[in-house]
Amino acid sequence: MGTRPVFSRRAFLKGGTAAVAMPIVVPHSVFGATAPSERITMGSIGVGGMGMGNLRGFMGKKEVEVLAICDVDRAHREAANTIANLPASSLYNDFRELVARADIDAVCVSTPDHWHTIPSIAAMKAGKDVYCEKPLTLTIAEGRALVNTAKRYGRVLQTGSQQRSDTRFRQACEIVRNGLIGDLKTVYVDIPGNNKENPIGWQPEPVPDGFDYDFWLGQAPWAPYHPMRCHYTFRFILDYSGGQMTNWGAHYLDIAQWGIGADDSGPVHIQGKGKFPTEGLFTTAVEADIEYTYANGVKLILHQGRGGNTKFVGTKGYVSVNRSRIEAEPASVLDHKLGPDDVHLYRSSDHKQNFLDCIRTRKDPICHAEVGHRSATLCHLGNIAMRLDRELEWDPRRERFLGDAEAQGMVGRAMRAPWRL
Repeated sequence: MGTRPVFSRRAFLKGGTAAVAMPIVVPHSVFGATAPSERITMGSIGVGGMGMGNLRGFMGKKEVEVLAICDVDRAHREAANTIANLPASSLYNDFRELVARADIDAVCVSTPDHWHTIPSIAAMKAGKDVYCEKPLTLTIAEGRALVNTAKRYGRVLQTGSQQRSDTRFRQACEIVRNGLIGDLKTVYVDIPGNNKENPIGWQPEPVPDGFDYDFWLGQAPWAPYHPMRCHYTFRFILDYSGGQMTNWGAHYLDIAQWGIGADDSGPVHIQGKGKFPTEGLFTTAVEADIEYTYANGVKLILHQGRGGNTKFVGTKGYVSVNRSRIEAEPASVLDHKLGPDDVHLYRSSDHKQNFLDCIRTRKDPICHAEVGHRSATLCHLGNIAMRLDRELEWDPRRERFLGDAEAQGMVGRAMRAPWRL
């Protein structure tokens, strides 16, 4: 084994789109002068945990000037502005005001999952390119709407599944795609278990001052406020997310898709078992075992609870990869140099820079809309199979379940007024 370590609010509502946003101004003195014609102006929608990290990341790019910040939580806006230093007029509660600005080229959407699609679509319709955090969507239907919008308006969309811009993951997938471990038979994906305790016996609490809670709920059904319903732990409530299946599956299932070569497709059969909470605030699976089967016979087996990893097993060996290491058997495949006739996958060493470069070239980024949608779909299919507790047949071309009306009804969700795709 080898191991190596633009709309008015009223007009916008009629068109149907909404969310949270964040943008920021970076002093050029920090990085040196950049010609105005070479600058990319950005706004940030959602500046909580991941949003703050993304804000810092884009502010660190010499060609980026952040012009605006948007978040429905005033505390988030104020915290973000300690590094952005924007005028009060550039701090927004309503993302629609941010995307209406003609001086913004692109937005970074780092909201909770149920707020990814609506502002991303709004921004693209307003002529802006989008960097959207993973998982790209809350539902399969949202994903197809995003892909269609990006195509119709000719926009660049980068999904924040940044492992594709890590050399280890690309190498693992190139080993698989070039047959260095023989014919691919099985892919094993591990994702972490839940990392927050379910608040049993929770009680509604007053909404904090400065937090637009109704706007935060957005398309989701109304529910009483509790601090663990929002911000990081929204991930464990099905109204807003898909649990660790979408949180970490959007990383490690994404790599499985890349290695299998299914970036424009998916499995045809899904079966899974999950354990769900019977009380408390959280509703997403705490245990998960899913088996996906692709049309070529490859099986993808996911287990929740063992950390993050993707392992490809073929007829002549295996390659296993995570954020710490890549290992293979035979170890010699790690030293294989690809030739001109071999499969060379998309190369990116910096996920955000790849997005910025594609804004200029108008080429697809490494995790464009279709890629992000298909990887998120894999997560959603697993959740649907677990919730229904039965085997499902899926047509990845038409994106429809076969012979199961209940499952088909879970491809999308009803949205609370006034929000819609």
